[in-house]
Amino acid sequence: MRTITSKPAIGGTALAAALLLPLLAAPPTAAADGRYEAETAMLSQTVAATNHTGYSGTGFVDSTNTAGSSVEFTVNTTAGSTSLALRYANGTTTDRPMDISVNGKAVASGVAFNGTGSWDTWATKTVAAQLVAGTNTVRATATTANGGPNLDYLDTGAPAAGGPAVPFGSHQFPYAAGTLKPSGAQSTLDQAVTKTYNAWKSAFVRQNCGNGWYEVISPDADHPYVAEAQGYGLVVTATMAGADPEARTVFDGMVKYLLAHPSVNNANLLAAEQDASCKSVDGSDSATDGDLDVAYGLLLADKQWGSTGTYNYKDLAVKHINAIKKSEVNPTTHLMLLGDWSDSGESHYWMSRSSDWMTDHFRAFKTATGDSTWDTVRTAHQNLITSQQSKYAANTGLLADFVVNTNTTPKPAAGEVLEGPNDGDYSWNACRDPWRIGADAVTSGDAASLASARKLNSWIKSKTGGDPNKIVTGYHLSGTAFDSGDDMAFTAPFAVTALTDPGSQVWLDALWKKLAATSVDPQLYYGGSIQLQSMIVASGNYWVP
Repeated sequence: MRTITSKPAIGGTALAAALLLPLLAAPPTAAADGRYEAETAMLSQTVAATNHTGYSGTGFVDSTNTAGSSVEFTVNTTAGSTSLALRYANGTTTDRPMDISVNGKAVASGVAFNGTGSWDTWATKTVAAQLVAGTNTVRATATTANGGPNLDYLDTGAPAAGGPAVPFGSHQFPYAAGTLKPSGAQSTLDQAVTKTYNAWKSAFVRQNCGNGWYEVISPDADHPYVAEAQGYGLVVTATMAGADPEARTVFDGMVKYLLAHPSVNNANLLAAEQDASCKSVDGSDSATDGDLDVAYGLLLADKQWGSTGTYNYKDLAVKHINAIKKSEVNPTTHLMLLGDWSDSGESHYWMSRSSDWMTDHFRAFKTATGDSTWDTVRTAHQNLITSQQSKYAANTGLLADFVVNTNTTPKPAAGEVLEGPNDGDYSWNACRDPWRIGADAVTSGDAASLASARKLNSWIKSKTGGDPNKIVTGYHLSGTAFDSGDDMAFTAPFAVTALTDPGSQVWLDALWKKLAATSVDPQLYYGGSIQLQSMIVASGNYWVP
């Protein structure tokens, strides 16, 4: 970058030549999954240089302070998920973002290349991508008037020894017979998920509080860090291993964060909320949805990497599962409580939140522990889903955010019981239900889950006339909308229920097209997280440990 106050300029002749004509160089020969020097790539509004130290090869690439300046690598590799690692230097304190594309299609937009301390100090930025067998083009394009950073080389990485057992895109666990998938090549579907993942990771995965922690930030939640987000982070990161070469490092940093933030009521559960300094606040007790995903993510990690590294994932998972059973399952109804703060003397004890009814998680917990209690818990929730749909939403299949009177006659909340006046409607909690119910339906083939998912799918397809743009942010259980917003938290989950209906291919394709075309909003963690996880399921990449 040409920042006169912090970096000496290159000679005028070389710069003028670079500005007048892109430097064209024959692509280097390199082994599959190898190193590609930037100075031998195709350059546009950039120039090869040697006026800083620490570079590899014969130099590095210095771009002009111009949006659109680019470096295009020609890469030869095998097909599949891989890592793209760009070594760079940025001697300023200003981010120099770049768009990364593969074969002309964006895989990561606005990737941050933050300051490295000096132009002689190099760092690596890694994104995940799907490559085809043979020749691929990988282009890094500056998006601001500051131009991009200095680039040294691109490394493409093959899966390392000791890598994940179920790398993203390997599709080792077929869904139930008859399950649909979006039209198009599987590699194209996987690429769309990888692109969304890269954007989600860039927007929400942070190291803001030191200590070797990684945490998922939630700018649209009531606290900067919430248990729900950390649970999402663990599940997503373990699932994307193989596409993201940093997955295990990030995952372990997330584990370190959760171990440093135990609930005050049960130390094997996660405190629900942290402030901007990553300090637990508001009682430091738990939230059930976050704990369910934390335990599930740890089980995924055990299957991916084993449990003999820094953390014994299996042991941590079993401790977390047993803590959930002890402190977050109502022993009378076998339904999920709202958190470990709800006990028999508390007003929310006979209440449950429908988005906590994660049937596939309960199956995984039974497998991990051998404890038949989890079969009882799973059946109780499936029966409740079926009965709530039948009694209160026969025409729609919609579930309420909160169900009350679970010890007598369970029914949707009548007005506010915890969060707001729509606690008894299909609102910002229940919007996740089609994803959760559909995920169990396609992975288990369970008749009850399939029936519940298909009821939801049939209603929303009819309600919108097959147009995903007509899905809004809130419905009464009768199907009447009470809000008119548009959010991925409500739209994306219906792509998962669409998988269950053989007659919904056109509807599924319309939903997938919208999901794949919708950029992750860095201010909307909730919708972006649900969008990504729904895409993982819809693309055939979800599996139950």
